[in-house]
Amino acid sequence: MNPKTESREPESDDEERAPLLREPREGLPEVTADPDALSDAVAALGSGSGPVAVDAERASGYRYGQRAYLVQLRREGAGTVLIDPIACPDLSALSSALEGTEVVLHAAHQDLPCLTEVHLCPERLFDTELAGRLLGYHRVGLGSMVERLLHVRLAKEHSAVDWSQRPLPEDWLRYAALDVEILVDLRDRLEAELAESGKLSWALEEFASVLNAPPKEPRRDPWRRTSGIHRVRNQRSLAAVRELWYERDRIAQERDVSPGRVLPDAAIVEAASAMPRTAADLTRIRQFGIKLARRYVPTWMRAVSRVRGMEQSELPRPNGPGDGPPPVNRWADRSPEAARRLESARATVAQIAEDVVMPAENLLLPDTVRRLSWAPPEETGTEAVGAFLRSRGAREWQIGLTAGPLATALEDAGKG
Repeated sequence: MNPKTESREPESDDEERAPLLREPREGLPEVTADPDALSDAVAALGSGSGPVAVDAERASGYRYGQRAYLVQLRREGAGTVLIDPIACPDLSALSSALEGTEVVLHAAHQDLPCLTEVHLCPERLFDTELAGRLLGYHRVGLGSMVERLLHVRLAKEHSAVDWSQRPLPEDWLRYAALDVEILVDLRDRLEAELAESGKLSWALEEFASVLNAPPKEPRRDPWRRTSGIHRVRNQRSLAAVRELWYERDRIAQERDVSPGRVLPDAAIVEAASAMPRTAADLTRIRQFGIKLARRYVPTWMRAVSRVRGMEQSELPRPNGPGDGPPPVNRWADRSPEAARRLESARATVAQIAEDVVMPAENLLLPDTVRRLSWAPPEETGTEAVGAFLRSRGAREWQIGLTAGPLATALEDAGKG
């Protein structure tokens, strides 16, 4: 039987605050920004010992895309290294020097894509955020976990700054260096807890899954994620959202700025709903008066005019195409049997997650539970359910915990 672990008490905000970590142990290193300095950094890190802590700073909200503008590393025997990936865009030599070395990241799914862009590709991973989730911690941000487990605080005031700025201010660099200062210490503490709770093998499966996940395919109809789109009531206005979104995305990419800095989502939704006929009508919408949006008023008007001339067949459907089950709120009418299966399956997963002390979504993805409930395999025994879960990417530890109970839950729901 898989182990249970004791329920964790919520982390308290009332405890005496831990001391603030202010300075890197060896002082603030110079930023590596030329080939000679990079060669020295590669040699130092390659000759170090143990895992290497890695972090990357992006310019989310300022620049288009999610490229890295600073890469921080720390390893025993090498100290902390700060690399400017704009000046040094190819870190493949570093990747080779660290071949086989475990890389420690916090929330690896966020940083791995931008590290891959600069050819820094880990072969082994320890994800401290994911470890915290598997252990049932309520707050898994780096600052919260460091304070709780290592009894020091990390300053977070520069977490959302424009890291594409050059030169980078010294206090920003100090903040970045401190983010990897004790990441390996956190990793060691979490590994010990995982081993003690019987979850270390689960974590290793999860880390390997994150590391080996294929690149995400471009999202189908990304414009449908425009904030506030639910307020758009007809197909022609939906088409206007689509056309304005793609124009904004093109401009943002050309200018290398965040799309929201070109035109806010709220402006797209309002313009699509109003369908203005003149530039004056458009600029009465407040957000179109911001400097960058006003510069492209003719572009926005052409997009709206284009929509007016579209045939009905060219307009998007209210609900985008999808290969999954319908929205859950429609199940009771469309398939009462599936609704009963879902209720039973969700309760089963929730109970197992409570028993092993982790969020239900880390035990099994909600989408997997929905798909299983909507269209279960013809044979609903443990083996068939396990095969279904495996086909949806569930790991073996997840299948071992849930396949049998879910098979029972589906069978019981069918008797209702």
